[in-house]
Amino acid sequence: MVSYIIRRLLMLVPVLLGVTLAVFLVMQVIPDPTGIILGQHATPAQMAALRHELGLDRPVWVQYGDFLWKALHGDLGRSYLTRAPVTYEIGRRFPHTIELTLAAILIASVVGILAGIVSAIRQYTVIDHLAMVGALLGVSMPIFWLGLMLIELFAVYLHWLPVDGRITLEAGYHFRTGFYIIEAAVTHNWPAFRDAVRHIILPATALAAYSTGLIARMTRSSMLEVVRQDYIRTARAKGVPERRVIFRHALKNAMIPVVTVVGLQFGYLLGGAVLTETVFSWPGIGSLAVSAVQNSDIPLIQGTVLLVATVFVVVNLVVDIVYAFLDPRIRYS
Repeated sequence: MVSYIIRRLLMLVPVLLGVTLAVFLVMQVIPDPTGIILGQHATPAQMAALRHELGLDRPVWVQYGDFLWKALHGDLGRSYLTRAPVTYEIGRRFPHTIELTLAAILIASVVGILAGIVSAIRQYTVIDHLAMVGALLGVSMPIFWLGLMLIELFAVYLHWLPVDGRITLEAGYHFRTGFYIIEAAVTHNWPAFRDAVRHIILPATALAAYSTGLIARMTRSSMLEVVRQDYIRTARAKGVPERRVIFRHALKNAMIPVVTVVGLQFGYLLGGAVLTETVFSWPGIGSLAVSAVQNSDIPLIQGTVLLVATVFVVVNLVVDIVYAFLDPRIRYS
């Protein structure tokens, strides 16, 4: 297992190199960022001076080599717009996206797995049909449309939840990290905790909708395959309680494909947070990436894409490791 993990970690290198190269080449076809930085009244001389200052007048392979060398030393460059280090810009936004993604994957996993289990053990009943229709709606509705509908219903019409933002600014809560919910719970700041939870409900629900439907359908399919196995019939014939048969014997063996989907969806949610954060004005890396693209902020775009790619690959590694704990027959040679 240890040697497998080491090999997988080494495989991160070519994958991330490929990601950086692809992003770097794509960045070469976007409009000249100097015009956006200096404004429409900039002279050609000013634009040429800025291009030289930013190193954009050098050959592409020299720029790419310089980016890789600095990235190996933890330097992703400076934002063209704010002139702040990219690591700083990402560092102050990334915790917000992680907390949103964790909340979304928690909702998707709990609701999706429970819906899949109920559908499997109540196959072809009204409950099964309702759950699968709900799953179909979840995978079909665009995130931005669902987000707007949730805002219209729960924020504008019912006034139950806030419209946007991360927390109520007028409340004057102070946080040292971007993990508002976690920090408020650890410090027992329950008013701040409740406020942060109220703000995360709508964006997390909108972000989780697609994954919930996908997980529910996968859980149902996997459970139906497992409950027809001989050892399940044997357990029932021995008089084992039905709840124990489902959760102890069937669910554990049905979880491997479900874990795969959950792991992949975590990475997709991290990347898909762009639309959700835009709709709900969530101050995460999704909205940061949108701003970077609009301003042709090349270092910031490269940094956010590299971060998301790294998290995606690491999550896949964790999923592979979890396989061995779910099924002891799995061995990595």
